Amino acid sequence: VQLQASGGGLVQAGGSLRLSCTASGDIYIINNMGWYRQAPGKQRELVASIGSSGRTRYADSVKGRFTISRDNAENTVYLQMNTLKPEDTAVYYCEADLARDSRSWASAYWGQETQVTVSS
Repeated sequence: VQLQASGGGLVQAGGSLRLSCTASGDIYIINNMGWYRQAPGKQRELVASIGSSGRTRYADSVKGRFTISRDNAENTVYLQMNTLKPEDTAVYYCEADLARDSRSWASAYWGQETQVTVSS
């Protein structure tokens, strides 16, 4: 199983970016999908998550600015980031809780890092 993330980059404060992450390989079911971030010197934190039914959860710092969505047919999760702030600068990671077959428990899989830099 692989999670391929894309969409990071450099943007000015107030701008927007859209991250995407696609899971591929032997996948039976995907439960939660989410985005985490880690800024220099800080712990990794949950940015947003979305369940298979579409229920979402956001960090307080991004509520009203970020929107998480998913395409279950494509095993893809998106993070639309608007009104970006310098404090959103971090390495972002996607994560998926998935099972590889009907006999397996779901476990967490991580995508590669994608850098988001917001200049002031």
